[in-house]
Amino acid sequence: MNAAVRATVRVGIYTGAKVYFVHEGYQGLVDGGDNIKPATWESVSMMLQLGGTVIGSARCMDFKEKWGRLKAACNLVKLGITNLCVIGGDGSLTGANQFRTEWSELLADLTKQGKITAEEAKRSSHLNIVGMVGSIDNDFCGTDMTIGTDSALHRIIEVVDAITTTAQSHQRTFILEVMGRHCGYLALVTALACGADWVFIPEMPPEDNWEEHLCKRLIAQRERGSRLNVIIMAEGAQDRKQKPITCDQVKNLVSKKLGFDTRSTVLGHVQRGGTPSAFDRILGSRMGVEAVMALLEATPETPACVVSLSGNMAIRLPLMECVQVTKDVTVAMAEGRFEDAVNLRGKSFQNNWNTYKMLAHVTPPEVKSNINIAIVNVGAPCAGMNAAVRSAVRAGLIQGHQMLAVYDGFDGLANGQIEPITWAQVGGWTGKGGSNLGTKRYTWYCVSPCQAYQGGLELVTAREKYEELCIPMVVIPATVSNNVPGSDFSIGADTALNTITTTCDRIKQSAAGTKRRVFIIETMGGYCGYLATMAGLSSGADAAYIYEEPFHIRDLELNVKHLIEKMKTSVKRGLILRNSNANDNYTTQFLYNLYSEEGKGTFDCRMNILGHMQQGGTPTPFDRNFGTKMGSKSVLWLTDKLKECYRHGRIFANTPDSACVLGMKRRSLIFQPLASLKEDTDFEHRIPKTEWWLKLRPILKILARYEAVEIDTSEVATMEHIIKKTGEIKGGKM
Repeated sequence: MNAAVRATVRVGIYTGAKVYFVHEGYQGLVDGGDNIKPATWESVSMMLQLGGTVIGSARCMDFKEKWGRLKAACNLVKLGITNLCVIGGDGSLTGANQFRTEWSELLADLTKQGKITAEEAKRSSHLNIVGMVGSIDNDFCGTDMTIGTDSALHRIIEVVDAITTTAQSHQRTFILEVMGRHCGYLALVTALACGADWVFIPEMPPEDNWEEHLCKRLIAQRERGSRLNVIIMAEGAQDRKQKPITCDQVKNLVSKKLGFDTRSTVLGHVQRGGTPSAFDRILGSRMGVEAVMALLEATPETPACVVSLSGNMAIRLPLMECVQVTKDVTVAMAEGRFEDAVNLRGKSFQNNWNTYKMLAHVTPPEVKSNINIAIVNVGAPCAGMNAAVRSAVRAGLIQGHQMLAVYDGFDGLANGQIEPITWAQVGGWTGKGGSNLGTKRYTWYCVSPCQAYQGGLELVTAREKYEELCIPMVVIPATVSNNVPGSDFSIGADTALNTITTTCDRIKQSAAGTKRRVFIIETMGGYCGYLATMAGLSSGADAAYIYEEPFHIRDLELNVKHLIEKMKTSVKRGLILRNSNANDNYTTQFLYNLYSEEGKGTFDCRMNILGHMQQGGTPTPFDRNFGTKMGSKSVLWLTDKLKECYRHGRIFANTPDSACVLGMKRRSLIFQPLASLKEDTDFEHRIPKTEWWLKLRPILKILARYEAVEIDTSEVATMEHIIKKTGEIKGGKM
């Protein structure tokens, strides 16, 4: 939430608006006085790494009454505030919409009571409202991720990782209850991210004889060699008759019926706290910018909107449509229309549910297919590779295929280091960093024999010469650099970004204590500036130097002057990021020397090269989930392709669409032929020619207080309609 507050304040000030904090939520709006204070640029400094909300939040009964809303309206009119940015859940946003709807009526009442003048009423004739959804449950329909959800998943996964080590040692069954009274998102993604044996979510209760199925499932896992069982429960878990299913109930069932040593843990409010993840900081910052733009463009006729995320795009949706569909989910669950409830949650939720169902509830067939699929990791290791391999192996076994592991990349393929890989072998792989199969230097990850993207293209060309290469191939992008053509995101980039962000937080803390100190930090990424740019946004950097945006001595001079001016304010520290291959001559050492010399007497400098720590660590929830979905989707695609290409007792695939990259593009996962991406690839520097995140760079500069920054408005978020997207439900049918 603090990232959203910071961005809203700074972009508001940048556009020339006067910005106010309303402390303690709607209660502060009703009480007025010192609860509504002007916000300054410095007042939102050092907020990014703080959890919760520094301006406070409170449940407010007064605002539900008309007299309370009258007082709130009076306070806003007296200060000349006509734009309100509300960060909260569906209750807060519904209240905001009601406030806006009756605004004219409230003004008329206040004028009649003599509390405001006719002139004041005229000046504040209409109120614009924009909402940002802050909810760890991710229970608001219309957005893929609400602010706070990713950070809550980080807290949960930290606990799951700690619990699984003890469970494995003692061969225990662990039941973990996570938040989500009406929404099972946290439970579902946690189950995917840790490879849980069972998940209970309110949207899709288990079948009536679930007790028997659960016990069979746990026994089957133990028989396959697993030393532990993990069961994830949403706090709103229920059966088909809407009777609650509790932790204790499941614990008693497992321990009494199976005799397993069983423990239960209820996570509670630990999920709401802690440091926000890099994803949440960037999401909050992007939403804050979009919220200010929406308010500035609003007219009295514009419906109250909510800014949200779809894929990697910021979009605007009519607030009350989102609230309505969110309520429709609750109605669908109450009426026992559980498939509808899952569909109404949106595409992201559906994909998660379908992937979980396949990996956890489908048993490999007795009759095997005659298909062999090999998996090879190529390039530098990154967190999330193992999750993709595990998912691909299990999805393949479920299809009846023989799954083969190629150890040590293409060297292993050449030397015959190929072995069958089983269900049990990949157990517990989701949470492991690096590459368990071993890998050789190349910045890509492949499923089936193809050497990265460039190597893949050569293999496609070589099909003319070698018939053995006429087989379906798919490349899954996995690199911390996030530089794969055909995909907006790569497995491993989110983990690396969080590592950089955490390090920057510590460095900023050091600089805040020392005062008048500038840190220059070098990140990985080769020629791709994704990590430097996104880490700049998530850690509040003053500048991020990258290869894609050439910089010259004049730019460096401007940055130094900017920092000298900054040292005159109350924020006496600086943070500069540089991508490893940003410029051959303006190296990290050069920048350190330049800043040290020019800042003499005003600030001193320190230099940090983060290095290979960015490739290590346990994968973040995003990378585990992303890798799991990519792995299973790839194998299902390969299965279909192999069936298509099977003729006269053999496989022959030589069409361009039989060798693809699976990538996230804007809003969905799509397969794109390797050959079709040649035009969009800078082979010399190994980066795509078009990179979506470059449009976020002006935000970084505005938030660092640079003036005259041009924002790319070629993709302005227009109002979309969620009802059309999800479909209205009548009579229990979509």
